[in-house]
Amino acid sequence: MISRRNLIKNLSAVPLLGGLAGTTKVLPFLEAAPAAGKDYFRELGVRTFINAAGTYTAMTGSLMLPEVLEAIRYASKEYVMLDEIQDKAGQRIASLVRSEYAVVTSGAFSAITLGLTGVLAGMDEKKVAMVPQLEGTGMKTEVIMQKAHDIPYAHALKNTGVKVIMIETREELEKAINDQTAMLFFVNANNYDGKIQVEEWIKVAKDHNLPAMIDCAADVPPVENLWRYTEMGYDMVCFSGGKGIRGPQSAGLLLGKEKYLKAARLSMPPRGNTIGRGMKVNKEEILGMMVALELYVARDHAKEWKQWEAQIAQIGDAAKSVPGVTVETKVPPVANHIPTLHVSWDAQKLPFTAAQLREKLRKGTPSIEVADGQHGNKYAISITTWMLVPGQEKIVAAKLKEALSAES
Repeated sequence: MISRRNLIKNLSAVPLLGGLAGTTKVLPFLEAAPAAGKDYFRELGVRTFINAAGTYTAMTGSLMLPEVLEAIRYASKEYVMLDEIQDKAGQRIASLVRSEYAVVTSGAFSAITLGLTGVLAGMDEKKVAMVPQLEGTGMKTEVIMQKAHDIPYAHALKNTGVKVIMIETREELEKAINDQTAMLFFVNANNYDGKIQVEEWIKVAKDHNLPAMIDCAADVPPVENLWRYTEMGYDMVCFSGGKGIRGPQSAGLLLGKEKYLKAARLSMPPRGNTIGRGMKVNKEEILGMMVALELYVARDHAKEWKQWEAQIAQIGDAAKSVPGVTVETKVPPVANHIPTLHVSWDAQKLPFTAAQLREKLRKGTPSIEVADGQHGNKYAISITTWMLVPGQEKIVAAKLKEALSAES
């Protein structure tokens, strides 16, 4: 009998391009039995809710479309080679987003770690196995980013063992670049927070012949962002799969230059002795992510935008009908670029905090989740409608008005 260790060793030797061909027939006893309408969340005592907040990981991202769920169900009935489905799905995805190469990852965080590992180790499998121990290996040890971009998810860089160098100005960036600089890293959501913006950052990288990666986790819509940054010259672009694209929440995309992404693949399963072994994506997620992207690119985005605006207007009208309540619709310039309703109130007329209002909505029937207000305002909340099931905007409007009125 072949051991698990030898199986992993043999699978690791399968070329990245290609794999084993063939399909299997589903045996009768493997056919999934119908769930018979079981309410698993109710059985477990898990609260479900209407998501008027957005694509927060803590709220399990977005809901997958029926076609995505069908692709996942389809994939669950057959065996395929993991490298081969990555190859073929990656080719389809790359063509959709006008990229040289594409890989489905376990979220945008993992895309950052894997992409950087590809830069550090290249196609040298001995070096791949050494990461995150970089000292004395000949691999570079530093990544540069702006201090204004130091979000928690930047920890994905540190997982590879690099030292992250923080800078603020163009002059500091130029001085920080040295023979240990592996890559320049940019967080697109914070584009306008830093002193060096997205076009200038890539120019510096090109001037110094350094690879540049951009984190665009929550940056669709607009759909054009899927190819904007690779066309701008970024070598690697990272997206979340379970936000606006509405793929599996645990999936993501790493897009960009073939040489870096092929190298990143050496740190991904089924290969075992790597930093990415725990960042597994299964065949169901890979196929589901591909189908979700196909649907997203083909969507009527203008029509969808008008729907969001109409839903926001309906909820806003209900809220501002309560004396003391003010509403305003804004669209964030980069990440989560969708119509967002900001609801605030006069604390003298409505003596309750946002936390109290959120709790009231959360404990209502049905339960509704909304987001915090801008700039820590404790008398404000924000609402988006892009994660609502059509028709739920009517419920949110009625329940929000009821909650505001009950406290006035």
